[in-house]
Order: sequence, then structure tokens, then C-alpha cells
Amino acid sequence: MRPHVFVNAAMSADGKLSTYERRQVKISGPGDFRRVDRLRAGADAVMVGIGTVLADDPSLTVKDPALVAARMAEGRGQHPARVVVDSQARISIDAAVLHRGDGLRVVAVSEAAPAEKRAALEEYATVVVAGRDRVDLGLLLERLFDLGVRRLMVEGGGTLIAALATAGLVDELYVFVGNIIIGGRAAPTLADGDGLSSAEPFVRLDFVSAQPCDEGLLVRWRVEKGA
Repeated sequence: MRPHVFVNAAMSADGKLSTYERRQVKISGPGDFRRVDRLRAGADAVMVGIGTVLADDPSLTVKDPALVAARMAEGRGQHPARVVVDSQARISIDAAVLHRGDGLRVVAVSEAAPAEKRAALEEYATVVVAGRDRVDLGLLLERLFDLGVRRLMVEGGGTLIAALATAGLVDELYVFVGNIIIGGRAAPTLADGDGLSSAEPFVRLDFVSAQPCDEGLLVRWRVEKGA
């Protein structure tokens, strides 16, 4: 068993998540920020890859006090669990995600991660070892389900999103398309990694909705069953 997995991302009109320098860029506006906060508040856990942590140092907490209060009224913690996929345990023990806000933290590593770093992280997070050289995402999702995660929100980056999608581990996508063009062949996109060849089956999406938001467009898809 695994959680229901939904991806949320903001990209430029040309499909970039940030600049070639991998520095965070403001793509959406206040309306989308509130939407993302609501999605986060409704999730049991929020997952990012180590690249996102190293580039942006996010806390991944719920920002609106009313949403925090609603979670607590439902008997949940103030914030969803925070999950970092970090095969080699590169995360700093000072990272915001390990310290800001209450709640469970999970750092997923591979067997190849240095033992001393894994031991140091155990003071701040639950360390899940899944996979030999890189994190086995299917096994990780099973472990998260065992920890009580039923709705998992994935917030990036492109390498993690691509790996989950091509492994058939994504159920829905929410994508805000902003009114800017960033450009750059080295700039990260919604789905990075090695990519699929023309001989492989692509990940197919079923259109759900599209609506204006701020100065951009919010598009929602479901992943086709069997895709």
C-alpha cells in the first residue's frame, strides 16, 4: 500500500521551475500561495528532493494560522510531516525543514549514505533507508504509508517529480503556469532526470480543469491508470 500522491508545482510559460543557477524565482502570486497553503494543510506529508532543500532551504510548514488551527481541531499536528529524499544524506543538520514547526520529519536515504551522517540525522528526523545506491521511491512510499501517511504532496524538484511519475507513483498534478519566460537549456523543468525515449510509454494525463489564477493559469490533471 502507498499514499495518494499529488504533485504541486509552479513553472514559467516555457516550463522552467527556476533559473539555470537553480535560484528560487517568484513565478506565481498571492492567490496561488494561498492555494498551495490549503493543499499543504490538507496533506499528511509534504515531500521534496534534496536539490530543493539545498537551493531554497524551505520549511514546508503551513503558513495561515486559521489552517493550522483547523488541523489541530481535527486532532492532527500543526503541520504535515516533512519528507526529504536524499540518497547520499547531503542535507545539513541546520536545514530549516528539520527545525521549523512541529511534526514528523523523515529523511529518506540509500544504503550508500555515510553511516555517520545517518546517525547525526537521527537526532532531528526519522531516517528511512530504502534502496542500495539511490532511494527506492516505491519502497519509501510503502514506509510512509506504514507511518500513517495517506495523502502525500510532492513539491519538487524536477528530478524527483520525473522519477515518481515514470515509476507510476503519481496520481494527480497541479501545475501553475506563470506569465514569465525564463529560458536556459540547463534550467530545471517540471520533469528532469534522464527522460523517456520514444520507444518507452509516456506518462499520460487526463485533463481535469484549468482556471485563471493571479496572472497565470492553474491546470489540474489526473494520471491515467496504468500510465
